[in-house]
Amino acid sequence: MLLLLADYLSNFYSGFAVFQYLTLRGILGVLTALVISLLLGPVLIKKLRVKQIGQAVRDDGPQSHLSKAGTPTMGGALIILAIAISTFLWGDITNRFVLITVAVMLIFGAVGWVDDYRKVIEKNSRGLPARWKYLWQSVGGAGAAIFLYLTAQTPAETELIVPFFKGVMVDMGIFFIVFTYFVIVGSSNAVNLTDGLDGLAIMPTVMVAAALGVFAYLTGNVRFADYLLIPYISGAGELIVICGAIVGAGLGFLWFNTYPAQVFMGDVGALSLGATLGVIAVIVRQELVLVIMGGVFVMETVSVILQVASYKLTGRRIFRMAPIHHHFELKGWPEPRVIVRFWIITVVLVLVGLASLKIR
Repeated sequence: MLLLLADYLSNFYSGFAVFQYLTLRGILGVLTALVISLLLGPVLIKKLRVKQIGQAVRDDGPQSHLSKAGTPTMGGALIILAIAISTFLWGDITNRFVLITVAVMLIFGAVGWVDDYRKVIEKNSRGLPARWKYLWQSVGGAGAAIFLYLTAQTPAETELIVPFFKGVMVDMGIFFIVFTYFVIVGSSNAVNLTDGLDGLAIMPTVMVAAALGVFAYLTGNVRFADYLLIPYISGAGELIVICGAIVGAGLGFLWFNTYPAQVFMGDVGALSLGATLGVIAVIVRQELVLVIMGGVFVMETVSVILQVASYKLTGRRIFRMAPIHHHFELKGWPEPRVIVRFWIITVVLVLVGLASLKIR
């Protein structure tokens, strides 16, 4: 909105043209979302406590988690609100990539909100039944995939880019829809599985979003894209505003979510953030790099898959508890140690992902 206003005012005073710069609007996106999160965080936490919207804790998990019972949850609504407002203020709301990204965030956020509402408010331990949750995730993921496929303006928008290999681009054709669907839905559920310790999911999300913002800026700039041998996608640069908003909102939320957490994001936050990272990675053609940078999310997901498969096939568990962060807790690692070490792993993996821009 402010971008359109600044564009109009630049006709009368050229100084307003500075708001056309993506880097400036990306920074403003970070700061705006951060301020919104910090200002509204205490208000939200207070309301959640008054309404007794607290987290339920599994009694078969680490005993240290029992003290977390009743901690306000559904705080992810604050993250979504901060991202949406910041994007609306500083982003180009006519850009198709911005529109589909925000739509995916809201759809997956709605699915998570219903799940949280049924668990916390209605005291239904099952929450939203898995088949319905997966159905609506599929609607959001498939809808975004079809939209991106039908609106693609160049072949590069549907090609699979293999990192670290110069010029290796695979034309996926109609398979792009299936691939994109799995990236979005898979990323959404991966972040959700990781959200089990204070600040464990949000900081890797912030770091990955920041890196995707770099990819978005470079992909949307024809000169940088040509120099780095990555596909140029017109309009993709606008996603730097959303990535910046995720960074700002995430850091603001971490202020209250850091150990010991005052509030949890819940499924409303985890599902929406994961899906948003997925759709951004698809747009900037860095799905495989997302797998690298989001290695912690991948590790958490694989640990659950292996645990379930092993138990069903052999009756034995590979880990003491899945997702894997609980395994390390049950081995005696203090919660802050698990969190910080997983953060460190993410820093390294994000740097590896960024290195793929030049090592080709």
